[in-house]
Amino acid sequence: MLKVTNIQKSFNGNQVLKGIDFDINKGEVVAILGPSGSGKTTFLRCLNLLERPEQGVLEFSDGSLKIDFSKKISKVDELKLRRRSSMVFQQYNLFPHRTALENVMEGMVVVQKQPKEQAREKALALLEKVGLKAKAALYPSQLSGGQQQRVGIARALAVQPDLILLDEPTSALDPELVGEVLQALKLLAQEGWTMIIVTHELNFARDVADRVILMEDGNIVEQNSAAQFFGNPQKERTKQFLLQAKMPIEQDYCI
Repeated sequence: MLKVTNIQKSFNGNQVLKGIDFDINKGEVVAILGPSGSGKTTFLRCLNLLERPEQGVLEFSDGSLKIDFSKKISKVDELKLRRRSSMVFQQYNLFPHRTALENVMEGMVVVQKQPKEQAREKALALLEKVGLKAKAALYPSQLSGGQQQRVGIARALAVQPDLILLDEPTSALDPELVGEVLQALKLLAQEGWTMIIVTHELNFARDVADRVILMEDGNIVEQNSAAQFFGNPQKERTKQFLLQAKMPIEQDYCI
């Protein structure tokens, strides 16, 4: 569905991404792992132009959009890309003065110009999907962190994106709230949503992702199916990473 080639990004002369090649198929869930500072979040943000790479090409397999980052990007292409993806952030980024329902409706009404009543019905259905229909009238300050993040996920789904980008969606949560967010994401994976998830939740990556990538120092160290990645890692660095994370290499997992 989406392919990127030779993505390079620097900050103040420090090269953070050193030529990333990556593709994802429709309905696939890809988890990106790696130590802090490895470039995971920067790469994710490059995919919808929250960060702009200096080099590389992004293209959709249907031929509808191709962006060469070494050239000036038109506003039309920028808008096309952002309309095809939604981002779920670490810190929720909900509008504090809007209810959960209004937060989910926002993109449908303001960006897609859907009638408010139609948007309201869809938003209620999405809140029900993430287990929060009963909280629709509450404001973010009245919700737990886990509930706010689930509203953020419902908001991301509301515009029917081709691709959902999730940047460590559980990292800002207390441990007891992590499970409810991961459960919502598992449901989305089962429904066939295409997702790229930067995460430190290795068990979640193993159980939900179709493919797992390890990044370090701006490069992809290893990528493989979840079964192979956790059951039979090919790179010594991957083995070290799993060991440091106290994640046993389960040889029988890939059988």
